[in-house]
Amino acid sequence: MLDPTHPIALFAEATMGSLNAKMAEGILRYGRNPVVAVIDSTQAGKRVRDICTLDSDVPIVAAVSDAQALGASVLVLGTAPSGGRLPVAWQGVLQTAIDGGMNLVNGMHDRLQPMFADRLRAGQWVWDLRVPQGDAPPIAMARAAALNNTRVLMVGTDMAIGKMTAGLELTRSLQSMGHDAAFLATGQTGIAITGRGIPLDAIRVDHAGGAVERMVLEAAAHDIVVVEGQGSLLHPGSTATLPLMRGSACTHMVLCHRAGMETLDELDSVRIPPLRDVIALNEAVARAGGALTAAKVVAIALNTARLSESAARAALDAVEDQTGLPATDPVRHGADKLSLAVTGGAR
Repeated sequence: MLDPTHPIALFAEATMGSLNAKMAEGILRYGRNPVVAVIDSTQAGKRVRDICTLDSDVPIVAAVSDAQALGASVLVLGTAPSGGRLPVAWQGVLQTAIDGGMNLVNGMHDRLQPMFADRLRAGQWVWDLRVPQGDAPPIAMARAAALNNTRVLMVGTDMAIGKMTAGLELTRSLQSMGHDAAFLATGQTGIAITGRGIPLDAIRVDHAGGAVERMVLEAAAHDIVVVEGQGSLLHPGSTATLPLMRGSACTHMVLCHRAGMETLDELDSVRIPPLRDVIALNEAVARAGGALTAAKVVAIALNTARLSESAARAALDAVEDQTGLPATDPVRHGADKLSLAVTGGAR
């Protein structure tokens, strides 16, 4: 549906620059399509670089009509409201976009295609990213364990910690070193960026591991696959890491963490254990007491976006001292450290 040549606008009303707009920022940083505008009436008149760490000259406009005037033919919902449900206030905005001939890319749980089906013109479309495609996958049976490639799973200390970003940076770094590496998306932002993948949180739990397994088997020709992580084993509301481990039969893991975090971001009653204990937990669950693939955490991807350069360097040094593993902020300093850890130093 989303051709890489389509000019897009990112809808991030009242959220641009906040954590809720991570889909918009992810597409701005890694997306294939030309972004002509971000829609956020509270920041209109500014540029993305004015309110984000991204060095982007994309203008922020007030309305859909402004984005259309700049050439946008696709509206991407680039923000995630609480619970991933469609706010009532957005319905008029989306109707305006549809009636104006725009296409929609929707990463929320609510399906928009049925809502607007009777308003679509010939050739106009709505892409609901969280609708699983194709038939139901089989139950995972550790089939990926028989593959001869390297399978890297991004794991984290919390949700929204930078697992997708670190995975994309790792994949880029591996490719720049000449490795045949592929990124496998498991969430709506990754799917929007790459054009393919599975919406893991929309797949029934019994089939989630099988969906991951099928995706990994389909990518078996690649020497290295980097599997986008979801959730965290530490979070009481997350069940995503286990099917990712079981379906991918990962051989390596990269632990993602935000510098300075001592408790879960939205659940401060849950303490984040020392990283060496988090590493041991993920390795123990991955190998299932020796029954399954013995994946090792080989490096730490540390999100230092909130720190100064000197504080970031100090945080990275501290993590390396604590864990005995290489650590880097893949956005700030590049992901080559992660690549060398995954490949054993091979370039």
